Amino acid sequence: MDVFGSKLMQMADPLSVLTIGHSTHSWKCFASLLHGSGVTAVADVRTSPYSRRYPHFNRDELRETLRRDGLLYVFLGYELGGRPKEPQFYSNGVADYEKMAKTKEFSNGLSRVVEGANSYRVALLCSEHDPLNCHRCLLVGRALSENGVRVSHILDRGGVATQVEIEDRLLELYDHRAHDLFLPRADRLVEAYRARARKVAFAQRPAPTAT
Repeated sequence: MDVFGSKLMQMADPLSVLTIGHSTHSWKCFASLLHGSGVTAVADVRTSPYSRRYPHFNRDELRETLRRDGLLYVFLGYELGGRPKEPQFYSNGVADYEKMAKTKEFSNGLSRVVEGANSYRVALLCSEHDPLNCHRCLLVGRALSENGVRVSHILDRGGVATQVEIEDRLLELYDHRAHDLFLPRADRLVEAYRARARKVAFAQRPAPTAT
């Protein structure tokens, strides 16, 4: 286990981190979801923190509106974003979460989330409404959970789903070896996470062909 994980394992009670997707919400609805879950700080994990259709979720406007609502904002899209710029983090044109999770920048981003969660009720923000379609769950939430953080996802209509509940859904979708008594759940989850990431992770546009 790395140093980050070791520090967490020494804590008596696990830290808690939430996630949320802004989806197509109005500001009133989005703010209600945050306040209803007791969120006091938002960590933006979008690589590009802008929305043409919903400009109230653009980075600067979002930060200011959150501030007026009494919530803090930090941008972590460089460390924890789901659309890497470097070609080595793609496999067959699709963002490779397993490669991204091994970088120093990613580890630093997790550490910042953990540090914030010691003082605030943190929600990781991205755009997708369903955690199963978003790197905030499949990449960031997974890594936090594996390092001892209790991760829960605020759902579109209120309520939350834990990372474990999301993993149960993953196994229902992708676990083709569920009846293998000798294959641990952890190993089956590796395959399920990989399959889901290949389906929903950011894909590069193919280069235009010469005419």
